[in-house]
Amino acid sequence: MSSGNLKRFLIILCAAIVLVTSGCATFGPSSMPTHPSASPARPHPSPPPRAEEPITPQIPEEQKKPEEPLSPRAVASLQMTEQGRVLLEQKKVDESISVLERAVSLNPSNGRNYFYLSEAWLLKRNIKQAEEFNSLAGLYLEADPTWMLKVEEQKQRIQQSSFTPQ
Repeated sequence: MSSGNLKRFLIILCAAIVLVTSGCATFGPSSMPTHPSASPARPHPSPPPRAEEPITPQIPEEQKKPEEPLSPRAVASLQMTEQGRVLLEQKKVDESISVLERAVSLNPSNGRNYFYLSEAWLLKRNIKQAEEFNSLAGLYLEADPTWMLKVEEQKQRIQQSSFTPQ
């Protein structure tokens, strides 16, 4: 097995382990559909998140499809995107880039990965890489006006940085 194939296999294996151990599938009576004649389900208020609970990423609107559930790869990618974002907040830029690159390899159409990669490269003062990932973020997030505002703001910061001596 070549080194590249081994890396891909290990990444997929790690993602599968994360999915299995995170309890992303629920089995049992609560997940089974009810009979149409049964009384309508009452919404249960969910408890507020506790500090010790793991971070649960929000699924981007462009990836929500009621008729089609997210693939395990897409879910793992979203979890890694959130992990990369947190690492960026902690100024662990190199670690963040590593995690976000793995997230891209699992789900290349998640535009938030590219946005955060652009942010990381901007922090490292690599303007060319930041521009490239910002452009990809714009392509994949164009249907989401809120994210497009962030992408455009990021693009302006990149352009301003390119005029500043490094």
